[in-house]
Order: sequence, then structure tokens, then C-alpha cells
Amino acid sequence: MTGSAMADHVDRLRAQWAREIPGLDTEPMAILGRARRLSLLASGGIERTFASFGLDRGEFDVISTLRRAGAPYRLTPTELYSTLMISSGGLTHRLARLEKAGLVLREKSSSDGRSLEVVLSEAGIALAEQAFRADMADEMRHLAHLTAEEREMLAGLLRKLLAGVEHEADGGS
Repeated sequence: MTGSAMADHVDRLRAQWAREIPGLDTEPMAILGRARRLSLLASGGIERTFASFGLDRGEFDVISTLRRAGAPYRLTPTELYSTLMISSGGLTHRLARLEKAGLVLREKSSSDGRSLEVVLSEAGIALAEQAFRADMADEMRHLAHLTAEEREMLAGLLRKLLAGVEHEADGGS
């Protein structure tokens, strides 16, 4: 803990562990514990933002994935569930709700008439953009405690950490 920083939740947890198991290195909590706590604290606001647009987080994930894909905003179900890292059954349920809301359409593939593609409707495009803009504004509010330089430095360190963890998760190949 730096001299000017106030103790936070993770500092208190680390102090308790230091008292209970002296000598155990709890440094990972200083980083991963804080990352987890930040995620948990921010997730409620993210969920509320999406709910204000009539979406849950999973539905937003689908329409934002289609929007990020670029025109013509269409992907196969396999591309979608692979990108979202969910089961095909989980995707089917989300697509049914989004289709009922008029945000996506399922159309025959132009390249393979036997398969379907999921297409983001005009209403889906607009809603994905509106919800994403609102989400980014809300998330930036959390980052206002840091200067632009601090945000850039933190993003770079997290990128480096994530790349290493992803590499390990992929078997180090």
C-alpha cells in the first residue's frame, strides 16, 4: 500500500490473512482480488444500463457482436456462439427473445441455402449503438478517479497480464 493511498477492501482482507497465516504471500489478491472486486462492483451498473434498453447482458452481447462484425451485420450461429463462448442452446434462447423483439432476423445464408445466418435489424443496430454508448459513459464515470495517463498505464499493464494468462490458458503454445 502506498503512503498516500487509503486502505480498501482488499487491503483489509490481506491484513486479516497476514494475521491468520503469517508469511503467506497474498500479493496476487492485490491485483486479481481487486480486478474481481472491480468487476463485481461495476457489473450492477452495467446490468442496469442494459435493462434501461430492455436488454439483459447476454442479449446485449449478441447484438453488440453482430454490430461489431460490421456491415452487413450478419453471422452464422456457430460464429456467434464461438465468439460469445456460450452453448448453442444458450444462443438459441437469446436469439428467440431478440427475434421476438424485432432486433435480429434469421435468414437463409446467401452462400449456403441449407444454413441460416443471424442478421441484426435496423432497430437492432440502433439499439446496440445506443446501449453501448450509454454503457461506455457509465463505465467512464468509474474511471474518472484516474488521470488519462494513469488509465493508459493501467490498460497497458492489464493487457500484458491478460496476454500472459491467456497464453497459459491456451497451454503455453
